Amino acid sequence: MFKLETSRLILRDMMLSDESKFVAMSQDAKFQRFYDESDCEPNKYRELTQLFVAQANELPRQSYQLAVESKETGMFIGTVCLRLEVNKEASMGCAFSRESQGTKLSFEAAQALANFGFFELGVRRIYAETISKNFPAIKLCKSLGMRQEAYFKEHRFFKGKWWDTTTLAVLSTEWVKE
Repeated sequence: MFKLETSRLILRDMMLSDESKFVAMSQDAKFQRFYDESDCEPNKYRELTQLFVAQANELPRQSYQLAVESKETGMFIGTVCLRLEVNKEASMGCAFSRESQGTKLSFEAAQALANFGFFELGVRRIYAETISKNFPAIKLCKSLGMRQEAYFKEHRFFKGKWWDTTTLAVLSTEWVKE
């Protein structure tokens, strides 16, 4: 099983036993703000859990969709992912339970996974895409040293309206290992 550790977290492969916590996290209204209703169905997260477990066994591995576990409590508190793409690029994303937000745990997890991507996998660019009104995600990306590379007007349609999106990124040459 793949595992990374930080001072407060264990980042590890998703397991089927994470399903109930992952589904519960996805049902929080605050979590659902920037997702289409169909993307928030409980069955979607059950299917995603199975997909993430299967992806961990793929060779060569292209996706590191990891469960984030608190060392203090041993509880599943979120996910962080790095998806390898062409030209030594990778996309990154994360989702954390409401209880763990505001504690810089998402920064700690994303930083550890970015370090792994840059220094162990040889990724040259990591980027994230999000809805432009997702200020916590944008703040996290900027705290990781990412800069805005693109802004797309009325790029995604859900919840009855068009949403702008933004893309932020950092290059390996700009990354400072902590």
